[in-house]
Amino acid sequence: MSDPTLELARQIIARPSVTPEDAGCMDILTERLKPLGFSIEFINRNGVTNLWACRGTAKPLFVFAGHTDVVPTGPLEKWASPPFAPEIRNGMLYGRGAADMKSSLAAMVTAVEAFVTANPEHPGSIAFLLTSDEEGDANDGTIAVVEALKARGESLDFCIIGEPTSVNTLGDMIKNGRRGSLSGVLTAKGIQCHIAYPEKGRNPIHDVAPALAELAATEWDQGNEYFPPTTWQVSNIHGGTGATNVVPGSVEIKFNFRFSTASTPEGLQQRLCGILDKHGVDYEIKWTLGAKPFLTGRGPLADAATKAIREICVIETELSTTGGTSDGRFIADICAQLLEIGPVNATSHKIDESISVDSFPKLSAIYSRILEQILSA
Repeated sequence: MSDPTLELARQIIARPSVTPEDAGCMDILTERLKPLGFSIEFINRNGVTNLWACRGTAKPLFVFAGHTDVVPTGPLEKWASPPFAPEIRNGMLYGRGAADMKSSLAAMVTAVEAFVTANPEHPGSIAFLLTSDEEGDANDGTIAVVEALKARGESLDFCIIGEPTSVNTLGDMIKNGRRGSLSGVLTAKGIQCHIAYPEKGRNPIHDVAPALAELAATEWDQGNEYFPPTTWQVSNIHGGTGATNVVPGSVEIKFNFRFSTASTPEGLQQRLCGILDKHGVDYEIKWTLGAKPFLTGRGPLADAATKAIREICVIETELSTTGGTSDGRFIADICAQLLEIGPVNATSHKIDESISVDSFPKLSAIYSRILEQILSA
């Protein structure tokens, strides 16, 4: 008999939900949630589909979160089978979104089905927060739902996001936080002139170079138990007219901080500007805070996840904050405890994206076991 989580995953992988399209994925999922007593609310914005489905009104509120959108397929001829025609080969399910993160969504639904069937009068409440705008700009997705919930005065007690967090085998790593991202566009100003008469101008590249060297060598913080030290990196430098005989009037430098909870955006901005000022650079900066860092330390949710993975997968999981950003950066604003738990990440966004067939019942069981521990009678 086929696994129910696998079959549900195949149904939604077959929907070509390239960001920001949902392509009917949430309709499939809500049809499974309605018989369980979930109220269904769509909080759509600017063409993005967002779902808030909730069962119950009591505390604590346990939320499953994720996204139905996927990245573009890339060249179709390079896929061994069509990306939106899920196919099983050699114990693997292939299809766009198999790892990131439609299999997790299917496992969340079947986990809740099993839990509610066994515990129809369970304490607390269960909800789903799903979006079709995670892989794109993420301006109208999860953030829109969080804003709506904040306006109502609602908060979440526990949340699991189904991002693919495992490295080599299911459950070997989960994310209990993510670093923040702070970007800047620095324009160092000079005076353009003929390169043969440098005394008539001022070369901004020369002016800013010592400051860049100091910035690159600066220790911003030492990190902490969960986070590595904050890093600062230059990603682009552009200056000059293209001619070899002109001192440029300005140089543009794009940079990024990946920072931990040991630093604040304001503190990093002040320290960077202080170094530029010390070197006498004439400059302006446009800042973009892409994400604040968030962290869930040891506590009920992390303990429940660790125990569930130990029981189901017979391994000890690693709590990690590595990697890029996720929608957890939005949810953390209204949620005290947040984890990302999902399948192996090795093929996410790649040609022939896939997930082990054996992972489906285990991932569903992990989610269900966490629910049992958090929402116990």
